[in-house]
Amino acid sequence: MRSTFTYRFLVVLLLCVAHRYAAAQSPIVAPAASDTMRLIQILKGNSLREKLIDTVPFQTIAGDVLLRESLTLFNCDSAAINKLTNIMEAFGNIHINQADSIHTYSQYLKYIGQERVAYLKKNVRLSDKKGTLYTDELEYDLKTNIGKYQKGGRVVNGKTVLTSEEGVYYADTKDVYFKKSVHLVDPKYKIDTDSLLYNTQTQVVTFITQTHIRNKDGGDVYTSSGTYDLKNGKAFFGSRTIFSDSNGIYVSDNSAIDEATGNAQLEGNAVVRDTVNGTTVLGGQIFLNRNTQSFLATRKPVLIFKGEGNDSTYIAADTLFSGVIKKNKKGEKQLSPTDTLKQTTVVQGDSVLIKTNDSTISHVDKVHDTTATVTSISPAVDSLVKKRENGLAKTGIPALADTSMALSNDSTEANKNIAGNEILQRDTSISLSKDTVIRYFQAFHHVRIFNDSLQAVCDSLFYSSEDSVFRMFQDPLVFSKKSQIAGDTIYLYTKNKKASRVYVFENGIVINELNSQMYNQIAGRTLNGYFKNGTMDYMRVKGSPAESVFYPQNEDSSFTGMNRCKGDVIDIYFVDKTVNKVKFVNDVDGTLYPMKQIPDDQKKLNKFKWLDARRPKNKLELFE
Repeated sequence: MRSTFTYRFLVVLLLCVAHRYAAAQSPIVAPAASDTMRLIQILKGNSLREKLIDTVPFQTIAGDVLLRESLTLFNCDSAAINKLTNIMEAFGNIHINQADSIHTYSQYLKYIGQERVAYLKKNVRLSDKKGTLYTDELEYDLKTNIGKYQKGGRVVNGKTVLTSEEGVYYADTKDVYFKKSVHLVDPKYKIDTDSLLYNTQTQVVTFITQTHIRNKDGGDVYTSSGTYDLKNGKAFFGSRTIFSDSNGIYVSDNSAIDEATGNAQLEGNAVVRDTVNGTTVLGGQIFLNRNTQSFLATRKPVLIFKGEGNDSTYIAADTLFSGVIKKNKKGEKQLSPTDTLKQTTVVQGDSVLIKTNDSTISHVDKVHDTTATVTSISPAVDSLVKKRENGLAKTGIPALADTSMALSNDSTEANKNIAGNEILQRDTSISLSKDTVIRYFQAFHHVRIFNDSLQAVCDSLFYSSEDSVFRMFQDPLVFSKKSQIAGDTIYLYTKNKKASRVYVFENGIVINELNSQMYNQIAGRTLNGYFKNGTMDYMRVKGSPAESVFYPQNEDSSFTGMNRCKGDVIDIYFVDKTVNKVKFVNDVDGTLYPMKQIPDDQKKLNKFKWLDARRPKNKLELFE
């Protein structure tokens, strides 16, 4: 009986020893754990040891280690597991595989099983198949799939690289929150900021603080809020974002940009400054194309021509449009691919539709109660149809190339200098030895112009930098000091951004106010006046016939009477902003009335209308 017991004991003992020996010599294979289990389980390894340290059971495993915690697999060279606290430390070539969607690599790992938080060090790399995060230390929560680094890191997504001192990675949404000394390098852009959000899947950058974006082709963006889609080249900005490039500076409360088309929309106190031509446009809403260098401004827009010192010219209208024409050294217009892209502005109902070919870009608030269609491919406006209570009136804006408009059939030298092809003579010569860029402006409805020395109003306007001429259409008025000039159409020539000459087509009349009861008046078919230091100096009036009402003065400035005359040509000379001398040429017919014998019906010409109430009194009026 005793020998049988001893035999059985020896057999059991030998089996235990054999089992331990086999475990040390062969890989360990454990059954798969269920998805609900959170214990760290050993799937395989070359060697396994169990021991008690201060009554705490530990497992150590080495050699091609594979562990499982729920659906997460851990690979490493070796690991130690606290079975009481479910805490693991792993060393060498660590790989955490979360359902084949997120992969994390490092050389050291401490994993808190109860909280499912991993602390990784040395050459840490986290990849979600869209982007890869590199850092030296990472805290990664497997429960929320959120990783944090605080000692510097970078994210690489294709050709885009982001670096920062601190960051938070959200694996579920593919978002990364970068903090402190953030730098983004992309084939097109470099971004510097203190904080930003980036999505590795959509490649959308979200700006949340002061940010500087540098375009590698030239240009800068300063913003503190917005988003930028690196993949599709679309951006939305707020908080008075500032753009700058070789052509100008752009500012607005909110803005949207499409790099593919070059279109941009600025809203809220928008400003577009052309640093090349010295102009600035302000408006509640501005649509622009940075490729074609054109813009359309609405919602009380104001255009500013910068002059010397504070002597600037301000232009306000319901709508402002500007574009450029390129000419080669031969003076020939150069068509770019974008010239064939027809842009149409349609004022319809309660909104304005901006269309390119068959696609609508945006809606703009209606700026007045009229209906108009403006089509712009060249500097010319094909037609402007304005609906009025008494019917439809058409106003044509001449193209820059249209120099055949006849002003007069007269053959005198004075008319030759103005009529025909000479109508667009420039006040300053432009060299065409190289390609030339000509900027033009169009203003529509309720146009008002203010300069310290000259003011004007009209319904529509065209201006080109090629000849520096303001072409004013439909009920135009020009005011210079105490003088008012009116006519069917007025061309105002400028030189060095100051008025140099004015030409009035048809039904021209100049009125010079002496006092509230007395006005010098000269009317004719055409008026051709010249300015000196911004003040009217000389004017020639032609007509069939030309007429005048003039109050001559003695040396003591007392009036001698009223002279009402008519003739073929009248020359007027101004001194101290007032008519000083009137000279009549050919077929003169007139009457001089003593001051006390002037008939009331002779004091005013038929075309007399003193419209000083329409005159802009100061530049601030244009912003109201």
